[in-house]
Amino acid sequence: MESPEISSGYCGGGSGSDEVASLETAEKIILRWDSAASEEAREKMIFQSDREEVDRYLRAVDEIQRSMSSVSVFVSSAAAAAAEADGACSSHEVKASSAIQIAMARLEDEFRNILLSQASSFEPDSHLLDLSSSSHSSRAELGEDSSVSGGDYAEEEESNLPDGSGSSRLSSRRSSSRSMSSIREIDLISPEAVSDLRSIAQRMVAADYHRECIQVYGNVRKSAMDTVLKQLGIGKLSIGDVQRLRWEAVEGKIRRWIRAAKVCVRVVFASEKRLCEQVFEGIGTAMDETCFMETVKSSALQLFTFPEAISISRRSPEKLFKILDLHDALTDLLPDMEAIFDYKSSPDSIPAQATEILSRLAEAARGILSEFENAVLREPSTVPVPGGTIHPLTRYVMNYINYISDYKETLDELIMSKPSTGSRQSDDSNMPDLDLTETEGKSALALHLIWIIMILQFNLEEKSKHYRDTALAHIFIMNNVHYIVQKGKGSPELRELIGDDHLKKLMGIFRHAATNYERATWVRVLNCLRDEGLHVSGSFSSGVSRSALRERFKTFNAMFEEVHRTQSTWSIPDAQLREELRISLSEKLIPAYRSFLGRYRTHIESGRHPENYLKYSVEDLEMAVLDLFEGYSAPPHLRRRSQ
Repeated sequence: MESPEISSGYCGGGSGSDEVASLETAEKIILRWDSAASEEAREKMIFQSDREEVDRYLRAVDEIQRSMSSVSVFVSSAAAAAAEADGACSSHEVKASSAIQIAMARLEDEFRNILLSQASSFEPDSHLLDLSSSSHSSRAELGEDSSVSGGDYAEEEESNLPDGSGSSRLSSRRSSSRSMSSIREIDLISPEAVSDLRSIAQRMVAADYHRECIQVYGNVRKSAMDTVLKQLGIGKLSIGDVQRLRWEAVEGKIRRWIRAAKVCVRVVFASEKRLCEQVFEGIGTAMDETCFMETVKSSALQLFTFPEAISISRRSPEKLFKILDLHDALTDLLPDMEAIFDYKSSPDSIPAQATEILSRLAEAARGILSEFENAVLREPSTVPVPGGTIHPLTRYVMNYINYISDYKETLDELIMSKPSTGSRQSDDSNMPDLDLTETEGKSALALHLIWIIMILQFNLEEKSKHYRDTALAHIFIMNNVHYIVQKGKGSPELRELIGDDHLKKLMGIFRHAATNYERATWVRVLNCLRDEGLHVSGSFSSGVSRSALRERFKTFNAMFEEVHRTQSTWSIPDAQLREELRISLSEKLIPAYRSFLGRYRTHIESGRHPENYLKYSVEDLEMAVLDLFEGYSAPPHLRRRSQ
């Protein structure tokens, strides 16, 4: 690197021979290590020699700088040469000026060499492993990949850094503002190397070579930062690169990014700042701040390109939880970034950019929730699910809002507005109304979740109309609303948000559907077991019409067989609900059949072919009821017992 010419006139005025001899000795030491003049000097580094040689060289530089600083007027080399020609300055002054330039060039090389020799000492994988002991998985994830090394944003679960992991600071002037419970400062280079770098920096700045010093430091340490980011899996992806990736790939990168970002901010950036302070603090004006920003700014911008790309990507429901994970991670890191990048002089500070990305992520989350509500309302499937079982939409929506409840604290802060019902179609006269009087005191998030459940219920009612069998439509509503209730009760967080009052309303809905099913199916069956129409001459005691009785048994058998054939293929997935409905049916059917059979059995048995009419015993019906709602692909044969 070319250094600017710096010369000073060391003018006579009473200096003794000892001072001149000392200066000449210092110049000889400097010239002996002049790389331009000696092949041996080019091949060797002073700071790789014995410490006596290092100290000797530094003392020589100090001696020359002292000789130059004793002169009150500094002039350029040309001016010094002119002054010498005029006899105003001695040759020692020109030699000193030349020697200091040679010394600065050498120290610049030494400074670079020390930095390069220490650049590979950071091992990010060891920190990832070390920090994994207190990790927790992303809340919307079901699995965990424990791998910590490998490709760009390798698929990793999010990890937190352990508490109480701060290290001592060189200076106390900023330590009080740092979040030392999360920041972990480490030695990026050895203490011996730090001491040598500081010794060189002091002399370069004293000789007005601070720009060269900053440039060398920034170039080497920026390269080291690039290497660390690459090891952490933070690739140089542009916003366009990220947005062209499949979402499945992006999900894995988000997990890796969260983990890498915590190591980057809390370990790498914090430690880099500490190193800058150790080397430069107190040397020149804000040298440590300048060198730190020169070193890490491009890496920080590269780090935050990824969440910025996610924040402005196309919105879709499956992205919500990963966006919230990114938002939570950045929110968690922001105090540490503010502590590390605490320079008021930076107009476009890193924390300010992170705050802007946080704002965009929050807006994306709000937008996705709104779009999800509309998607639930307008989910277009019209083909009835077989057997009236739980609709995939119901499972998806309830699992989705269950995950939403896991992010309650985050979303309570992000979502301040009440759900908008302005997107309803004008002809949706049956759309439910969100009665705000009954949800008074609930958070905006709670209102959104209640509204999502209400529009899901509305959509399910519309889908139930596609069943040709009214009884099956009631089973469909009962199954799906019961599933909603069970999911709501099964999550303490979701139950708290929805509230028991709304859950009770939903329970009333599925019980009403069960009642409607029983009426639609069994009223006609049970009517076959009534006495009306069986007696002769208007008086039951006067006799029974055997033909009417035979027709009644025949009709009952046919109707029950049809119910059994059809409804054994219907499905009630919840075992408890299935059992409760069977018990309810049995309590109505079995006593009625037992009583009817007891009253009229003898009339049929005394006639011809009684087996054609008395086909089933009470026990047969009891067993047949157990076949109902099992979701058989083919209906089982209705079993008969010997009479």
